[in-house]
Amino acid sequence: MAKEQDGSPKVRHPEFQRMRVTLTIGVIGLCVTAYILGAWQGTSNGINSSLISTRTQCKDNVRSSGARLDFQAHHQVGFNESVLAVEKFPPCQLKYSEYTPCQDPRRARKFPKKMMQYRERHCPKKEDMLRCLIPAPPNYNNPFQWPRSRDYAWFNNIPHRELSIEKAVQNWIHVEGDLLRFPGGGTMFPHGADAYIDGINALVPLNEGNIRTALDTGCGVASWGAYLMKRNITTMSFAPRDSHEAQVQFALERGVPAMIGVMGTERLPYPARAFDMAHCSRCLIPWNKLDGIYLIEVDRVLRPGGYWILSGPPIHWKRHYKGWERTEEDLKQEQDEIEDLAKRLCWKKVIEKGDLAIWQKPINHVECVDSRKVYDAPQICKSNDVDSAWYKKMDSCISPLPDVKSEDEVAGGALERWPKRAFVVPPRIIRGSVPGFTPEKFQEDNKVWSERVNHYKKLIPPLGKRRYRNVMDMNAGIGGFAAALMEYPLWVMNVVPSGLAHDTLGVIYERGFIGTYQDWCEAFSTYPRTYDLIHADKIFSSYQDRCDITYILLEMDRILRPEGTVIIRDNVEVLVKVQAITGGMRWKSQIMDHESGPFNPDKILVAVKTYWTGKPMEKQ
Repeated sequence: MAKEQDGSPKVRHPEFQRMRVTLTIGVIGLCVTAYILGAWQGTSNGINSSLISTRTQCKDNVRSSGARLDFQAHHQVGFNESVLAVEKFPPCQLKYSEYTPCQDPRRARKFPKKMMQYRERHCPKKEDMLRCLIPAPPNYNNPFQWPRSRDYAWFNNIPHRELSIEKAVQNWIHVEGDLLRFPGGGTMFPHGADAYIDGINALVPLNEGNIRTALDTGCGVASWGAYLMKRNITTMSFAPRDSHEAQVQFALERGVPAMIGVMGTERLPYPARAFDMAHCSRCLIPWNKLDGIYLIEVDRVLRPGGYWILSGPPIHWKRHYKGWERTEEDLKQEQDEIEDLAKRLCWKKVIEKGDLAIWQKPINHVECVDSRKVYDAPQICKSNDVDSAWYKKMDSCISPLPDVKSEDEVAGGALERWPKRAFVVPPRIIRGSVPGFTPEKFQEDNKVWSERVNHYKKLIPPLGKRRYRNVMDMNAGIGGFAAALMEYPLWVMNVVPSGLAHDTLGVIYERGFIGTYQDWCEAFSTYPRTYDLIHADKIFSSYQDRCDITYILLEMDRILRPEGTVIIRDNVEVLVKVQAITGGMRWKSQIMDHESGPFNPDKILVAVKTYWTGKPMEKQ
């Protein structure tokens, strides 16, 4: 019996092995199934929490866009709640609803008026920075979609009547019930910007793609830039915050690029050779004064072969001098001085016809260098530091152009016509003047951002459905994000943070896009609620050791419209900190997978600013 018992296991061994194999296969199958299910959930675009909604053009109604945004966190990263306790930010007082921190009129009074210094950037000290949320005015409505926004805005969003009264004859703005209407007029084009632009086009072709970027100094409500858009010309318009209160705010409410800015003592925050065309329509800038320093600055930012257009005093003074309440002698002297300065800058006058005068900058400085033997001033600067423009004083010398081998060569390199220009390797990269970027890396960058934007459209379906008009890229690189959005009816303010090792803003302009320099430890030169979508790539990881990132997020909240969207790319540790802060800012947010999948340590935080407004101020 013992032998039989000892031998019995040998009889059952094959069956036992089969059971073990079956069990092992079953466990493996369950693991694989669980992994696939988890991966599917982690990359799902399913929406389960909040709505990206837009307000209809009737007050107090809310319409769903039909696209839901998934705020279910796919990556639960633990952190110490006591360390990252959520700070609840209160609303600021309603009197701050149009607060512009670095152009605060009360602070401006402390600075000299000479050369408009008091209207330049003067940012608050850290102890004076607001730690609250800027409220929208009562009854705020989301703006109309483009192109209707070009012509109409809600009065409650910008409750100012001053321009409609002061500029009534010039057709800047009309108040019609609860709407503001923009007829497209201007001081020198009371019959409309379209007719005025047609006049320019008859003198300088605007529809051939050679002119893509323009600069409008003293822009008013930016009707010139608004009507150039249908000609595929993007204009950077700027005006100071002055007695008219909200010129730039009107422009941005219309969906037109604009910034608060002034020609004072500092360079404009743009690189050299940025704009194909610059424009002044009675912009009140004393071009012939101060040794021509303002026209010298226009020369710096104007591309070789670019045009400068002037209308208003002193042009056509024989007809207008009585209306301008100036003497013939005074106006003639001003024009003579401008003509002389333009010659000394080596500009050639293209034409003067009616109310328009147009000059053209040379394509290189070959002849201009020789002409210094004739003209004592301005001399050509010895320094090649022509792109630096963040708190950089203006020069009284001519910014030098890159060397050329012949008189027919365009300094810095010729540009392709738009839209081909956006995807051809820019001259600055071909010349190797931007370290770290080669033609191969340029093409690779375009591919990367095309893939990323396609991923964004899955996360935020309204991105491809006319939901957004004013877009900001806080760390634009070489403009890949803007290029990937070209097919949509929107524009992008490409921001290059100041102090970077490699300045790429010149490349962005060569591609036909616009942008500016900015230090994100300070406020941006715009009004509250002027951007629909803000994109921030690696901003917080690069700034977390420079300043309190809470104030960067509060600044983003200030310039973002109610129900606007934020996309933040960074490593997951930084995004957890950011999300903890936004938890007290009335944002709804979610950390999502990188487009390459769940194993990439970089993630994407998508947030929506909820709709809320300030309470009406009680009568004292």
